[in-house]
Amino acid sequence: MSDDEGRHLRRKRYRGSHPRSFSEKYKEHNPEEYREDVERVLARGDTPAGSHRSILVAEVLAILAPKPGETAVDATLGYGGHSLEILKAIQPGGRLYGLDLDPLELPRATRRIAAAGLPEGSFVPVHANFAGLPAVLAEAGVGGVDMLLADLGVSSMQIDDPVRGFSFKRKGPLDMRMDSARGPSAREYLASVAEEALCEALRANADEAESAGIAHAICLRRGRLATTRDLAEAICSAFPALAFKDPIMQRTLRRVFQAIRIEVNGEFSALEAFLACIPFCLNQGGRVAILDFHSGEDCRVEAAFKNGLAGGVYSSIAPEPIRPGREERYRNPRSGSARLRWAIRA
Repeated sequence: MSDDEGRHLRRKRYRGSHPRSFSEKYKEHNPEEYREDVERVLARGDTPAGSHRSILVAEVLAILAPKPGETAVDATLGYGGHSLEILKAIQPGGRLYGLDLDPLELPRATRRIAAAGLPEGSFVPVHANFAGLPAVLAEAGVGGVDMLLADLGVSSMQIDDPVRGFSFKRKGPLDMRMDSARGPSAREYLASVAEEALCEALRANADEAESAGIAHAICLRRGRLATTRDLAEAICSAFPALAFKDPIMQRTLRRVFQAIRIEVNGEFSALEAFLACIPFCLNQGGRVAILDFHSGEDCRVEAAFKNGLAGGVYSSIAPEPIRPGREERYRNPRSGSARLRWAIRA
């Protein structure tokens, strides 16, 4: 292990014979340095903790059809898996702008892409929400781009790190913010939201049928919710007949955590703003591909593309969403809910 200047650093000691907390798991924080370990995890069909497996890569490349010299935007950079493949295809002379709201993951992706040896200046990382794409392009002096990709939701790195508070599977602070420097955390949101408003958020953001009972159970513990475990226990208290590991309970927990995360980050309003600005950011004949993961996202993407087609903004759109095949779902179980939609600028 070495620092940015190449000096050898001693790995931090941890309790016992194996690292226990996520912060001590050095391989998960630097998967590039432990490729053999990562390959073993991939071979058994799992996603290595702390890393992200890009979904429908071949299909995305077929839709975007990148060519040398073109300009691209990855509006949700994540770990940069899609971006790397696009960058290779648009050389020589191409440039990709990679946007990400997460100030922790953006530097990791930037280092990964820099290590690929691509031409200097071909990749431009930008700390920004994709809703602000027009301002990003205007500041860069770019009138329009040839292709645009967005991979919605949260990445595996964010889910796996308990400090981020996105998952109920490990105890961590109740945060859930993509950028912890912006806006109230999930803890602060739940401490002040009205029960009726929380009920509506659970219904609207995750189609939760038991939203009223869950919202009531959460609000009964208002002020005592500091960790992801506290929130999970509050949700479970609404279903005394179900054990924590019951599949029905697990699906409910995922839906509720998703709904609160969406509310904390204003994801739907940002997505709607992004969808509205896409046509103004694409060159004539420009291509856009969007990966989404649940109905709240997909219905918005589908509606925006259909309205654009009807209004002559797009010349063609995906007739149906593209789903991962059986082999990809086996290799990467987290891809199971993914849907890929595309449109071409008229």
